[in-house]
Amino acid sequence: MHPIQPETHGAPRTAPVPAQRSAAPTGGFAVVDVETTGLGRSDRVISAGVYQLDPDGDVVDHWYTLVNPERDPGPVWIHGLTAELLSTAPTFPQIAEEFAARLRDRVLVAHNALFDWNMISREFSRAGLRAPVQQRLCTMVLSRDLRLPLPNGKLSSLAAHFGVQQRHAHNALDDARVLAEAFRPSLRLARDGGVPLPLQNCVAVTDLGEEEPASPARGSWTGAAYRQAKKRPPCPYPNPGRWVDGRPLVQGMRVAITGDTATDREVLEDRAVEAGLHIATSVSRLTSLLVTNEPDSWSGKARKAREVGTPVVGEDAFLQLLREVAPHPGA
Repeated sequence: MHPIQPETHGAPRTAPVPAQRSAAPTGGFAVVDVETTGLGRSDRVISAGVYQLDPDGDVVDHWYTLVNPERDPGPVWIHGLTAELLSTAPTFPQIAEEFAARLRDRVLVAHNALFDWNMISREFSRAGLRAPVQQRLCTMVLSRDLRLPLPNGKLSSLAAHFGVQQRHAHNALDDARVLAEAFRPSLRLARDGGVPLPLQNCVAVTDLGEEEPASPARGSWTGAAYRQAKKRPPCPYPNPGRWVDGRPLVQGMRVAITGDTATDREVLEDRAVEAGLHIATSVSRLTSLLVTNEPDSWSGKARKAREVGTPVVGEDAFLQLLREVAPHPGA
């Protein structure tokens, strides 16, 4: 990967909140991608790309910057941003005002938007500021609502569907461009088909009293502190089978979760159990669904899901699915 240099053109724990199904706001959209040092709450943003779109999805402006995280840059083999390259970049507080101007009065659009929103919100919070974003839209959820025939939830699959060429995968500016180009026809399809936009209200981490977690113990291979699995009563419903894209979850489905989540893992699992789902501690051919913000990771659950063909969704999509869990057919 050959990172693009900074340029300017022109000018938690997160609590689940109700989706706001409405028309596009008059302020338009800010299509965003951030590259980070990792997926955890203590990880940092190292680059950001923003494409500003008008309410019809046409590009108004775009902007990109590197960000010095003042720490190890994480998986360089993925994002290509070395410590040496980032050492001369501005810190987040130095770019916060410009970043905020790009987001203000717009809906934040991202692929797996909950992850990008929480990373951005935490960076603003560390700088003693508040991200000026009221609503977000996840293109993974929109693609599902439109029932696009995609093989998976990857940005590359969405891009290929609309004939958008990726030039620098995992580069924040190019990923934002690709998503902006794919979002415009998605927006048109939604309007022509009467499909409401899956808007979600954004809650800043400062409103939730979230604090930085302690550093994980040495030797942790997941990058997150280990938590003993919570013992739960058995699910009262038999497994009705795998989840099918475009349909609701059904009580009794076996759901596994892997990787770091913006919503506290125990809260996420509790909501699933309350809805009548079974929380699985591993993945097998009987697993109905895997929830992960990193479907290409090398975690055991993600590998097994790829091997046996278990359906996979991101956290934002799962939170929306939890709102309409269908009763078990035998209930």
